Amino acid sequence: MTDAAGSRTAVVLFNLGGPDSPEAVEPFLFNLFNDRAIIDVPAPLRWLIAKMISKRRAPAARDIYANIGGRSPLVAQTEAQARELENLLGPGYRCFIAMRYWHPFTSETVESVKAWKADQVVLLPLYPQFSMTTAGSSLKEWQSQAKRLRLRIPSRLSCCYPTQRYMVEALADLVRLGYDEAKDKGKPRILFSAHSLPKKMIDNGDPYQVQVEQTTKAVAKATGIPDLDWALCYQSRVGSMEWIGPSIQSELERAGKDQVPVVVVPVAFVSEHSETLVELDIEYRQEAETLGIPGYIRVPALGCHPFFIKALAEVVRDPKAGSGEGGCSSLGQTCLGGGCQC
Repeated sequence: MTDAAGSRTAVVLFNLGGPDSPEAVEPFLFNLFNDRAIIDVPAPLRWLIAKMISKRRAPAARDIYANIGGRSPLVAQTEAQARELENLLGPGYRCFIAMRYWHPFTSETVESVKAWKADQVVLLPLYPQFSMTTAGSSLKEWQSQAKRLRLRIPSRLSCCYPTQRYMVEALADLVRLGYDEAKDKGKPRILFSAHSLPKKMIDNGDPYQVQVEQTTKAVAKATGIPDLDWALCYQSRVGSMEWIGPSIQSELERAGKDQVPVVVVPVAFVSEHSETLVELDIEYRQEAETLGIPGYIRVPALGCHPFFIKALAEVVRDPKAGSGEGGCSSLGQTCLGGGCQC
């Protein structure tokens, strides 16, 4: 998208957010579970359920965050991504961040965009693969707060970019580095790990799983490594319902039986947070050692990798640049049932 002279484009980066202190853990969890995209029940009951779950889980969650300084690094990393993207986009663009469940809340970001007097807004989820539980929820919150606060300027959504060429190359670069580090322990197996979702959400039409599969296939091919041994797995399941799989636990067990080193690649997380720094780096590393896996390498999340920032810039300028052969259009649908503009 090329701006006319003097035009001001606000680029709003959507992400989950995270608690910024031990005291913020419980209210952060409440906001998460009080989201209808997460627990789809009427508001009064959802409020009660969210209160109970957040209170019950807060002590364990605080222990998790204690491993990484008592707070989530996600907001600071998202801010760094925003500044790198703003520098690459150049004059006429300003990048803002809007967190779904903790500060800066969407309402705060709407006010900042209004104060900057933007002429147009590009909504950019930092979720390459679309899900109603992530990008969809952030979009609905943005629309609600923009209406409430009377932000009346043109906006569009870059809803998904699962096979964006520069993002794929960034991930392939990280895979190659991890592969080279692990190969002295044997032929490595690449484990692409993504956050799992309840199977019923996929059955109801959420495109997340298909798009994660599109990403992993594209990255595996882009590595250029002959006869690459790789698998897609899912992490962070909670509760007793059926979730999509296979789980990373089962893939680690298989690697232990095969006695192959593993390279774990966060394929749907673009920033470091508790699921990478604690779940992958501490809990599953310990599990790999218990299973006798000869090597366990976890590559970084995309963060400010130059190719990833370049990918975001291309998606901002041209929403169709995000899909390539993937994305919702290739599925014969739109992520938001007609509301998506990619």
